[in-house]
Amino acid sequence: MTAVANETTLDVDVDVRFTPAGTPLAVRFDGRIWAVAADPVHWFTRDAWWNTRRTAAVGSGDLVSIEYWRVQVRLGSNSVLRTFTLRRNPLSVQWLLESISD
Repeated sequence: MTAVANETTLDVDVDVRFTPAGTPLAVRFDGRIWAVAADPVHWFTRDAWWNTRRTAAVGSGDLVSIEYWRVQVRLGSNSVLRTFTLRRNPLSVQWLLESISD
């Protein structure tokens, strides 16, 4: 028997609290605080800049790097772990909760 995780795609704004070292510590979603309970995974992808038609002045910043964190979170010490995929688009300061999986 193969277990398949249920995944929900959301793309909703969330607040992320980071440690001084820059690692996610907690995520505020749906009025609740979800504590990070395991080591998060961090990576970057590239935006298809040729499709966005964005222009920018020289020195305005990185227009193509999309930042991701995959974090395992829980509401309390007895709650089940959920996996949140967080995304920050180029030049944005707002984090998005891209998906939740069990």
